[in-house]
Amino acid sequence: MAGIGFGTWSWGNQLLWGYDPDRDDPELSATLQEAVAGGLALVDTADSYGTGRFNGRSEALLGRILEDCSGELRSRLTVATKLAPFPWRLGRRGFDRAFAASQARLHGHLQRVQLHWSTARYAPWQEGALLDGLADLVDQGRVSELGVSNLGPRRLRALQARLAARGIPLRSVQVQMSLLAPDAIEAGGLKQTCSDLGIELLAYSPLALGVLTVSPGDLPPECTRLRAGLFRRLLPGSEALRAGMAEVAAAHRGSLAQVALNWCRAHGAMPLPGLRRVHQAQDAVAALAWSLSDEERDQLDALALACSARMPANPFMSA
Repeated sequence: MAGIGFGTWSWGNQLLWGYDPDRDDPELSATLQEAVAGGLALVDTADSYGTGRFNGRSEALLGRILEDCSGELRSRLTVATKLAPFPWRLGRRGFDRAFAASQARLHGHLQRVQLHWSTARYAPWQEGALLDGLADLVDQGRVSELGVSNLGPRRLRALQARLAARGIPLRSVQVQMSLLAPDAIEAGGLKQTCSDLGIELLAYSPLALGVLTVSPGDLPPECTRLRAGLFRRLLPGSEALRAGMAEVAAAHRGSLAQVALNWCRAHGAMPLPGLRRVHQAQDAVAALAWSLSDEERDQLDALALACSARMPANPFMSA
């Protein structure tokens, strides 16, 4: 059974998550420590996380918190960041400055570097050189592990083969995956490709930006305008799905969030819920204490695949 990690997209993001440093920052350290002490073993960030003047804030906050944690706690955690292949990052050395900046913000606490998305659809000449540069970092011992993000099965096989030719293992691929984004579990999908290649599947947005935590019949929580629009769009069409989740949650004395996380785990994926509050960390940790039965997984699969509501696809996702 896959474990559970957590993400830090909301740390510094005002546009989607309404980030307020005075309100949010004081609780982040306690949230991280609660998560790691409870067994959440991977934290994911990116050099592009943080909006406007808070660009890079996610890595900076994470690095500051980790610097204040005990070495024993840090030893339990894999820290992963993603580097964005912006158009001005070109060639085999195109990520060098970005990597150095991420390392500095994270105070050197970094084990896995990931390509944030594939450029194969719009700038195929850019991707190979950038990937080679990331592989160089592993070869040089500057980072331990290499991952990718937002790749479909075909592109994943191509990049894995390129790295394998150099003897560099591809550790993980990270994609949007939830009961409202179930493409990875379909026949011939990413789940099967990861199993074939021995690559860890990481599921971001496993709670569908909070939609999957709203009990049937309940009103959505107060949130930013962008998330409010998502709730208005997805809640009506997902009522039957969330009702099925509520039945499973009641049987396990758990929450809808725990059901959503354990659905990912039941398919061999490590979910990465975003955590900002101690109670969110506690809820994610509680999901580690139980798992779905095969029958419950199949029931939720059927509801997910029949559901008319779907999360918007990531525009950077490759085939």
